[in-house]
Amino acid sequence: MSVDNKTVAKIADLARIAVREDELEPLAAELNNILGWIEQLSEVNTDGVAPMTSVVEVALPWRADKVTDGGYRDEILANAPDNAHGFFTVPKVIE
Repeated sequence: MSVDNKTVAKIADLARIAVREDELEPLAAELNNILGWIEQLSEVNTDGVAPMTSVVEVALPWRADKVTDGGYRDEILANAPDNAHGFFTVPKVIE
């Protein structure tokens, strides 16, 4: 696949990036270089290789899936400028 100046201008427009006319040619060359590397990666034989999320074998910790209130009400309300009866209080708003 090859990227020309018109395609680079379209990509820049979609990304909302201002690109001057004289910058299109170098950007097209860079994008073509990147696409060349991607084409090289597609030539690698990956048959029998499982998808990975990390290069290190790691088991993620699991927690119990239960609903709690967090148990931090008093600590959270301590940061509030004003509270009453265990709730935040805010000024009355009337439009």
